[in-house]
Amino acid sequence: MIKTRLIRLLSHSKKYIIYTVFWQWISLLAQITAVFTIAKLLDAVLKNTLTFGILKSTFLLLLGVIVIRYNCERMSARSSYLASVDVKRILREKIYDKMLRLGTSYNEYVSSSEVVQVSTEGVEQLETYFGKYLPQFFYSLLAPITLFIILSQVNLKASIILLICVPLIPMSIVAVQKFAKKLLSNYWSVYTGLGDSFLENLQGLTTLKIYQADKMKAEEMDQESEKFRKITMKVLTMQLNSISVMDIVAYGGAAVGMIIALLEYLHGHITMQGTLCIILLASEFFLPLRLLGSFFHIAMNGMAASDKIFKILDIPEMSLGKEILPDHNLNILLKDVHFSYEDDREILKGIDMTLPGGSFISLVGESGCGKSTIAGILAGKNRGYKGNITIGGSALKDVNEEDLMKRVVLIRHNSYLFKGTVEENLRMADPHATKEEMETALEKVNLLGFLDSQDGIKTKLLEKGSNLSGGQHQRLAIARALLKKDASVYILDEATSNIDIESEELIMNVIHELAKTKTVLLISHRLANVIKSDHIYFLLNGEIKENGTHIELMKQNGAYKHLYETQMALENYGKEGNV
Repeated sequence: MIKTRLIRLLSHSKKYIIYTVFWQWISLLAQITAVFTIAKLLDAVLKNTLTFGILKSTFLLLLGVIVIRYNCERMSARSSYLASVDVKRILREKIYDKMLRLGTSYNEYVSSSEVVQVSTEGVEQLETYFGKYLPQFFYSLLAPITLFIILSQVNLKASIILLICVPLIPMSIVAVQKFAKKLLSNYWSVYTGLGDSFLENLQGLTTLKIYQADKMKAEEMDQESEKFRKITMKVLTMQLNSISVMDIVAYGGAAVGMIIALLEYLHGHITMQGTLCIILLASEFFLPLRLLGSFFHIAMNGMAASDKIFKILDIPEMSLGKEILPDHNLNILLKDVHFSYEDDREILKGIDMTLPGGSFISLVGESGCGKSTIAGILAGKNRGYKGNITIGGSALKDVNEEDLMKRVVLIRHNSYLFKGTVEENLRMADPHATKEEMETALEKVNLLGFLDSQDGIKTKLLEKGSNLSGGQHQRLAIARALLKKDASVYILDEATSNIDIESEELIMNVIHELAKTKTVLLISHRLANVIKSDHIYFLLNGEIKENGTHIELMKQNGAYKHLYETQMALENYGKEGNV
């Protein structure tokens, strides 16, 4: 049960496996020496030829064997540990490097929870596979051959019988493997599915409590947990049954070898000393393979885990762009752009848009029409689009991702804030920003006053900035974006949601100021924010239905005008005596 690709991937760990097998083999030779010495001693006792010299040499030899085996065990354990450490380091580096190469669009191919599970539990399984199973596998091949070569000098017939019985153990392992492979594949599928559900429910716990859906989700989790429990018990049952079969084969084979040795002694074909050696060493033919069998479930889990790891490592990577964007005037052009998350459901249906450099463009429409998808494509998060997109004169697909991240800033309604201080979060945009620059950015989004009442830019944030209100969270995310000096394009995807009217006006002023020197794409559900835009695109069911300035769109008397007037009526409801 060896996957050659896995061995090649972790070729640096092979030397530790060789060291482990070597020390186990030296330990076996020491044990054989001890057995021959003890057999000689017993033979001398039975023949009444025991002398003090024999006792002394036996004692010294056995003492030496104990010292050798002790050191071999230590060195073997150390080599096994080094192999395990090497495997964890290399595999996690490979997975992390793969995520970096996939870039921001990695979650189009694999969920974050699966990456986490494979990088933790999956790697741990392979740690044991390399540290325990593989050394034992090679030692299990070497030990019976070594014993046969030595004991065949004592009695060939008994040695051949013992050697013939040895393959019965791997044959039983192969028989179990056919059933276990599918079972363990299902086990990992259920395990990762349970992890996905747990992570999702944990992240959405507040929402579940608000809508009193936590009990329903808890019951669903109970059902998934029960399914996982059942398949885990099946795996354990399979392991127990396989161990029982291997015990029968191992000890039965050893018993057959001992009986043959005794029969050979009775027929005078072997000495008493030789008979004792075979009897004492017969089990050693089978114990290495028996121990290998106990690692069998580890190996199967390791193979299943490696399949998951290679599934991630084999995710196709789009060709890395090499184009570098100019510093200013990043004109963006979308021509006949199509996009689908699923093959049978198209989200964008031939989008044509133009975003001139230093302009203020707005993208509006009802929820689910594809606005955020366009934002994700321009920011490099959604890669699998069809059509032509150019930015700064270069095709988006040919632009270097690192340079794209430097020039294009995406601010979503749920931008991530990290645990730490406000200063640490701000310095992500500009590691060299001065205190004055950070405070200026915070003042622009009307957040400095609040932070001054706390610990200023040293104010501590909890995970996801959960100790801030929704509006404060948004404003801090925008302040961080303002510090990104290399940015030429700002995409604000509902970035003013969850903000009070006063703060919203301040932020819109900041956006208007940005648009004088930067390209700004504003995605907003509130049409009052887009009135001053240079150009507005109205998206409906994945298509641009109307576009123009606010005044032009109002004159068209279409869907934009209807949505705008509806919103204004709702916002003015209750004012001026309209109750």
